[in-house]
Amino acid sequence: MNAALTESPPAVPEIRDIAPPIDVFPYPLWMVLTALGIALMVLGLAVWLFIRWWKKRPKSAPPTPRVIAMRELDSLRARIESIEPYRFSIVVSDVLRGFIAAQYGLRATRQTSPEFLASIANARQFTEDDRTLLAKFLEHCDLIKFAHIDATSADSSELLRSAIAFVQGVRS
Repeated sequence: MNAALTESPPAVPEIRDIAPPIDVFPYPLWMVLTALGIALMVLGLAVWLFIRWWKKRPKSAPPTPRVIAMRELDSLRARIESIEPYRFSIVVSDVLRGFIAAQYGLRATRQTSPEFLASIANARQFTEDDRTLLAKFLEHCDLIKFAHIDATSADSSELLRSAIAFVQGVRS
């Protein structure tokens, strides 16, 4: 019995720690560099195509004389009460004459009212309603500008209405 006590315990084998993971990249370096080069070329091509498209894209069309005139007339509508009728008649006449010059290629801005009306008397672009509207408009403007009649904001409103009707092509 004593022998069992004197016997030494069995030797425990030494436990070794596990090795850390080994970083194994699945692709060789040449393959990674080739893929990176191809990706850069594709990206460069995409950027080049975008820049080429951006430069060649259609530009927005410039505004037509009608659009320009309507913007100016709308601006005048907002200021009709703040501009004296004499000054208003000059400005609205300039807008309408500028529209006619740009739209129809006439020298409306360089002619007196009688000269302008005479120049459109036989023009096919203008109907009889156009001529009548323009004659009334110009007569009213001339009375305010040159005869210095007492004009009110109602006169300014009438001039503006006539100018808008002509520019829009609406005849009453």
